[in-house]
Amino acid sequence: CKNGYVDNAFGLFRNVCHAFVPRLMTYNILIDGLCKAGRLRTARGIIKELQESGPEPNAITYNIMLKFYFRSKQYDQGLQLMSEIRSKGFTFDGFAYCTVMSALIKTGRIKEANACAEQMMNNGIELDLVSYNTLMYLYCKECNFGAAFKLLDEIQKGGLECDQYTHTILISGLCKAGHIVEAQQHFNKMNSLGFSNLAALNCLIDGLCKHGRIDQAMELFEAMEIKDSITYTSLVHNLCKARRFLCASKLMLTCFRGGMRVLRCTQRAVLDGLRNSGFRNEARKLQSKIQLARMLN
Repeated sequence: CKNGYVDNAFGLFRNVCHAFVPRLMTYNILIDGLCKAGRLRTARGIIKELQESGPEPNAITYNIMLKFYFRSKQYDQGLQLMSEIRSKGFTFDGFAYCTVMSALIKTGRIKEANACAEQMMNNGIELDLVSYNTLMYLYCKECNFGAAFKLLDEIQKGGLECDQYTHTILISGLCKAGHIVEAQQHFNKMNSLGFSNLAALNCLIDGLCKHGRIDQAMELFEAMEIKDSITYTSLVHNLCKARRFLCASKLMLTCFRGGMRVLRCTQRAVLDGLRNSGFRNEARKLQSKIQLARMLN
């Protein structure tokens, strides 16, 4: 299974079953291999066999399946399995809880995510940084920033070191909620602690633009030592929304010169904006330069 020969492993497993009943560990290895190969239905069938005639599935068996259901975005099947696990009295490990919570948050099921978080803490699961980051994500989605900052203190007091992802979640959440000043303050604090975070900067630039502070976003952009295609795409897109098409076209050309790309839909927005604003010559020149950049890259 580890080397990708899942069919061979499955065939061997079937042959072994004719001679004797395999141990549960053998079942778990096969289920894990099938899941990694994307064969969740076959893996589910093996669990059904276990339930009917083999050794009783354990927490490891269910956790393997649960993680892969959520990773492959089969949320309903994952939640159905989750209910099944609970009914059998099994508990999840911290990673499984975080996988479930992240999926629930992404699908807008905040109430269920909260219930899952509460259950995780009530079951005495020792929280690691992944767990804390997942809780941070949940609190930011709820705009519960008091709890988010309290959690940040708890992480630091508990002897764990926040990573860049922790700070990015918080800055992104603050920006999306319109708390730009607080996002900037936290970003400055992050810088003072020695973190250099492009993802957080991109969130801050996008947040400034969306709340009408494009000039401030441009100043921050100019001060940035490192930029990526996300930085450029976000800024160009927001300049188009503000109908600053000439500025957007210049920025896009700078992006191409740096060997980076801007999303095609954003390129079209700039070209259409220039044409509709009467800058047809500029649009033609930009179109030629875009085609040249595509050939070179």
